Amino acid sequence: MRSKNLVNATATRATAQQHKVDLLRSLRLCTAEGIMAMPIVTMSLPVNVFMTALLAKAYVLPMTTIGLISALPFVGNFIQIFFAPILAKWRPPKTVCVTAATLHLMAWAALGVLLSWIPRDDPTAAGHWLIAWFLVTSCFGAVAGVSWNAWIQEWVPYRLRGKYFGRRNATLQISTLTFLLVTGWALARWNYAIPVFQFLIVGAVVMRVFSLRWQWSIPARPRQQVVAPAISIREQIGVVLRARSLLIFIAFGAVWSFAANCFGPFYHVFMFDQLGLSAWDVGLMATLAQLSGALSLPAWGHLLDRFGNKSVMTFSLILWQGQSFLWCLLTPDNRNILYAMWIWGGATSAGFILGQFTILLRLIPLEAKNLAIGINLATTSLVAAIAPITGGAVLTWALARWSDALAVHHVCFLLQPVLALLGCTLLLRVPEPRASSLTMVFGAMRNIRTLSGVFGLSFLVNYVFYRAQKDDR
Repeated sequence: MRSKNLVNATATRATAQQHKVDLLRSLRLCTAEGIMAMPIVTMSLPVNVFMTALLAKAYVLPMTTIGLISALPFVGNFIQIFFAPILAKWRPPKTVCVTAATLHLMAWAALGVLLSWIPRDDPTAAGHWLIAWFLVTSCFGAVAGVSWNAWIQEWVPYRLRGKYFGRRNATLQISTLTFLLVTGWALARWNYAIPVFQFLIVGAVVMRVFSLRWQWSIPARPRQQVVAPAISIREQIGVVLRARSLLIFIAFGAVWSFAANCFGPFYHVFMFDQLGLSAWDVGLMATLAQLSGALSLPAWGHLLDRFGNKSVMTFSLILWQGQSFLWCLLTPDNRNILYAMWIWGGATSAGFILGQFTILLRLIPLEAKNLAIGINLATTSLVAAIAPITGGAVLTWALARWSDALAVHHVCFLLQPVLALLGCTLLLRVPEPRASSLTMVFGAMRNIRTLSGVFGLSFLVNYVFYRAQKDDR
């Protein structure tokens, strides 16, 4: 009997050792595949140097078409809500993720070929081609993103998430910044020629092939999880409707989504067409904003933990959107102030964006977690999809009636800061446990040492958000 127990103990230790080896290898592969995936992930965003240059410089599409294309990733986020549960029952999250990402990759490879055939002298026909393509690839990208997050949560131990994702985020940031600089330089150097776009697509596709190969090779298996008792859909709806804090936050999220996305895609177009900036200039500004933001996140995280989410988010949003009024004063003569604006915008936006994630963790009712997340995502995605279509239509209507395009953009750019600041009244009404008053946050931010660490990001698409915990349990 004793001999049998010794054998069992030895086998258990060997199994545990093998699991540790597999986990370490999985973490390394996860970081490596993320580095290789960032170029195509960045290119898939509705507003980035690559897509804006393609739509506004290479094909010179109408504003309404650019607005519609900018809305399609949000349409993809909305559509995936309806068939994501079916896919979850069909295969494990890893299989769904790799399959969707492969289809997303194939769609980008197809675009690289189609660019030689899409007519540059017919904006209407080019718009139809790009709209159809971007809708398909946005749906694949949405499914891949959601399933990737579900898969990661299956095998990354909770006790390691803070440390691991902190390092992974910083590493991926380098990949993103390098891609932005290379893209901006190449497009400006060769005057937005179609072969340059194709070359960048080929590079991103090849890197993504390696990413998917390493992702599929990750040997980690799902950890055992405690399954909470399920309640009916009707009961879940009742739980969500009784969650007043969540409903107010969703309303604020809808207001913010419209404010940020109505004319948001046209800021880049404005810099290209009205201010005469090159892709290199725009890429450099985005790089500066993200670099400053990478340094600011720890400071914002400390403030969020100490003073609560809604107060810090409101303070961050006021600082961020306050400088957005300067967009209404920009001309080709003073365009150099954009560099300072992007750095400041990155600095002040990080607290708000990080707070959006952390406050949602507090507000979601655990009894109806999936339904609450789905309602929040569906609402904000739908509003975010409608917003750029509306903005494109308004710009097209206004530019057809007034000859001063600069003044038209200045007036339209008033919407985002005004509507965002009005939305703060909703955010401050969100009941939040252990939150401090707004005045206390202002007081804390008077500290010069704290202010010197605030260099945030304009957006954090390549970050995996996490909450570090001291207690492993």
